[in-house]
Amino acid sequence: MAGVQTAVQLREQGWPGGVRLIGAEPHPPYDRPPLSKAVLLGRSGGDEDAGGTAEVPADAASEVAFDIDFAFLGVDLELGREVTGLRTAERRLETAAGDVAYDHLVIATGAAPVALPGSEGVPGVHLLRTLDDAARLRPVLAARGEVVVAGAGWIGAEFTTAARQTGCAVTVVEAAEQPLPGALPAEVAAPMRRWYEESGARLRTGVAVRAVERGGVLLEDGTRLRADAVVVGIGSRPATDWLAGSGIELGPRGEVFADEGLRTSAPDVYAVGDCASFPSARFGERLLVHHWDNALQGPRTVAANIAAGTLPDGEAERDVYDPVPYFWSEQFGRFVQYAGHHTAADELLWRGDPEEAAWSVCWLRGGALTALLAVGRPRDLAQGRRLIERGTPLDAGRAADADVPLKKAVSDQGRPPA
Repeated sequence: MAGVQTAVQLREQGWPGGVRLIGAEPHPPYDRPPLSKAVLLGRSGGDEDAGGTAEVPADAASEVAFDIDFAFLGVDLELGREVTGLRTAERRLETAAGDVAYDHLVIATGAAPVALPGSEGVPGVHLLRTLDDAARLRPVLAARGEVVVAGAGWIGAEFTTAARQTGCAVTVVEAAEQPLPGALPAEVAAPMRRWYEESGARLRTGVAVRAVERGGVLLEDGTRLRADAVVVGIGSRPATDWLAGSGIELGPRGEVFADEGLRTSAPDVYAVGDCASFPSARFGERLLVHHWDNALQGPRTVAANIAAGTLPDGEAERDVYDPVPYFWSEQFGRFVQYAGHHTAADELLWRGDPEEAAWSVCWLRGGALTALLAVGRPRDLAQGRRLIERGTPLDAGRAADADVPLKKAVSDQGRPPA
């Protein structure tokens, strides 16, 4: 998404030069969110061989491919070309098929899933990040066997949802005490435990995976779980190993350290999407956002700043990237949305009963809404996102009343003068 949108935005913002879009995957650019939903549940799929490979079905590829005429835009696609290094002093990108010279470079290599230690090469172990990953998992679901999911994060929940819909027996193993560790506070994630139970999945928390064996999983407490397949969803990290020795500054999580305009430490090199962090004046800290909306929005800033570089000094203002992060997840028959960014120090308010089908949680900082989680309450999300963008103070009492629309919960301090 980040690479494709950067190419499109460059043309929309008047970039006159050549645009090359280089990617390691052999498939035409595609959208990732459907991989854990529509693609997994597709009716056709390749046969999995003993090595765990499967051909991507044509219908699966068409379900997710971007409807973009790259030739019309004058964008050269170079697929199946892996990038291996970068020499910024020479302005040359190293690839397995030879070097590529550049005037401007945009790093949009995304993130790679974290593998379970010791699971490499074990038959039946799967990750879910690419179209090929989803293709390998389709016959797993079609077989309706026993599946162990390592990790009760967003991907784990979405895969479990799909697996239960196809009739698989699913056990989810999470080392933390609650689902969605690191993403949500324990008291907010706790009600989501019953979502697994209601779906027929078994959720085991507070125990880590010790080893993955052929046909099963060994847990740290000595329990052995039978598994026809193991799906690993324990997180992801920026795909930036290829930047070693390039001089590009990386952050503590391996991400490209970008500035407020998504520029890197090297001249005319930008970074966007899952692989880059950026400073947020809105939230007062540097953010690393691994979500679709970030990959959609960031390219506008990158393209604007590259295009501005073609104008005489003083004729173009540089764009600043400081969004309200947003993501959604469809799991266990629920539509879950989140906007903003919260910390443990923020005030937490409940809107509605988490035992019901629809409820929300607000986080306030200095009286203003800084983040919102909405379960089946899209209006809360839409109104809350606008309030976060504006930094509007709220009346905590009214905001905690689920019957009061959030836009009506603005405090007297935040109301415009009559």
